[in-house]
Amino acid sequence: MLNQMPAPVDRAFAALADPTRLALIDRLARGPASVTQLAQPLPISLAAVMQHLRVLEAGGLITSSKAGRVRTCRIQPAALRAAERWIGDRRVMWEERLDRLAEFVERPSPERGTDRGTDQHKGERHD
Repeated sequence: MLNQMPAPVDRAFAALADPTRLALIDRLARGPASVTQLAQPLPISLAAVMQHLRVLEAGGLITSSKAGRVRTCRIQPAALRAAERWIGDRRVMWEERLDRLAEFVERPSPERGTDRGTDQHKGERHD
């Protein structure tokens, strides 16, 4: 059975699964920006940028506020920290598994002998 990731982390990864949204997050990591500022360097329509921002907001990665006619977006660090924590937990698990595998592989066994460079049948070294 597969372990399911928590819903907020799942939504965050789904939102980050697009290069345009990654670019928007990268820009917002430097500080808040208006939708116009976010859209300016992108080769897509303002409507498309708005759709991407809605996905990021639904994923909990950004918040937005409106003052007059200007909508400003800000990154939500907590969502990114949750995703980072989820990845970190898996990294620790896999490092532990790889360490155990390395110990197993390096452990001498009667079939392999203790010297990996020795030919078992002839007693010769192969360096």
